[in-house]
Amino acid sequence: MCIRDRYMGNDLTQEKLDSCVSKPDEWRKLLFSLSFFHAVVQERRKFGPLGWNIRYEFNDSDLETSITMMKNMLEEHAEIPWDALRFMTGEINYGGRVTDEWDRRALMTILSRFCNETIVADGYKLTDNGKYRIPVENRIEAFRDYVLALPEYETPDIFGMNANANIAFELKESRNALETILSVQPRDSAGSGGKTPDEIVEELATTLQERLPAILKRENEKPKAEGEEFNLDSLEICLQQEVIKFNRLLRAMSSSLTNLKKAIKGEVVLSADLDRMYSSLMKNQVPQLWTKVAYPSLKSLASWFDDLIERCEFFRAWLEGGKPKSFWLSAFYFPQGFLTSVLQNYARKWKIPIDTLSFGFEFMGVVDPNELHSAPEDGCYVHGLFMEACRFDQRKGVLEDSFPGEMFTMSPVIMFIPTENYQSEPDDYQMPVYKTTARAGTLSTTGHSTNFIIAIDCPTDKRPDYWILNGAAFVCGLSN
Repeated sequence: MCIRDRYMGNDLTQEKLDSCVSKPDEWRKLLFSLSFFHAVVQERRKFGPLGWNIRYEFNDSDLETSITMMKNMLEEHAEIPWDALRFMTGEINYGGRVTDEWDRRALMTILSRFCNETIVADGYKLTDNGKYRIPVENRIEAFRDYVLALPEYETPDIFGMNANANIAFELKESRNALETILSVQPRDSAGSGGKTPDEIVEELATTLQERLPAILKRENEKPKAEGEEFNLDSLEICLQQEVIKFNRLLRAMSSSLTNLKKAIKGEVVLSADLDRMYSSLMKNQVPQLWTKVAYPSLKSLASWFDDLIERCEFFRAWLEGGKPKSFWLSAFYFPQGFLTSVLQNYARKWKIPIDTLSFGFEFMGVVDPNELHSAPEDGCYVHGLFMEACRFDQRKGVLEDSFPGEMFTMSPVIMFIPTENYQSEPDDYQMPVYKTTARAGTLSTTGHSTNFIIAIDCPTDKRPDYWILNGAAFVCGLSN
């Protein structure tokens, strides 16, 4: 960890360790603790989205500024102003770099472990297993000896994470290596069975065309009779908007596959877009011509295409058979629009101002929506979410740690209950829901990431901070 570089370097001396005259013991302990905090927020980046939604470039200037401000506060106040110290360090010095609200929550939670009233007690343990602690010695040599004795490879518990976090890190590194290998693979190499690249791509394009879902539309839709009362259903409007988007994607896929096959045969010019599509099909990647009109997804081409078929089947069943008992949230282009439609219908039904409504949540006892008997009178059932860095114990009805090696688990069906002036329970964990496992997105006009959908209050018998440090979240779609 970078704390070793700090204490073994020349920037920390005995003179600096003794520079706070008014509170020497508190100063030395807080100096070590803050340096450890700096190392943790930097090293946490290696876990990818489990660590931070966005990779922030925290650097030594953040630490030096925080140390200077901390020293001034210690010397100017008889009692240590803990709240002010945490606010200046977390919200301003480090938090000034943080653009994601859920990352800011994680940052302040991490800081609370390393900047609190119990830090100044002798023998304070930075981790539950006691492997990491704050030295009580006052000599720089003793600090350096302790740092040198720390494990060369830190375990996830120092970050507040379980052992599965290391698997996530190793998978990320493996994926990066494979992407690098694919990027340098020669395009004109012969494929399996001696087929040329043109033959492989043309065969794949034909297969995709044959499996491509038909355009979504209602069969035998009857026009409204003259004088028939118009019933404004927000969910119906949401459905029509989703159908338009899926049909646009299906038409783009159909036309591009046809043009690519013609280009391979030399009947049309191979444009830059078609050339990139050719390369993507060779690498089992989703072509850019499709992704720019598609929903967010990190899947490879084969998995993505299967997922597209399932999404189309969900909306086709809705069109032809009416509203489902439970809604597959992952199927929507714009899930936020669907959830808003549910609130609009409730507000219109009960004549309640929609700006006073939000969702309460109830975890049902089933994972398979087919086991549900009927749709709820108000609100909706939602299924198909995955839980990362945690699981839901159906027997206890609370969040629990994931089993070893289990990166994702299926969430039970959740009932979204429109509630007026809803207040979260302080003991519940507000778990964010993301569209993809990348979690990162661009900052939208709502102040949230475009990858973020909603936060679901989850019952837990552990402190919410425990799940924040683990990076527990719902995701709509996996990478594969």
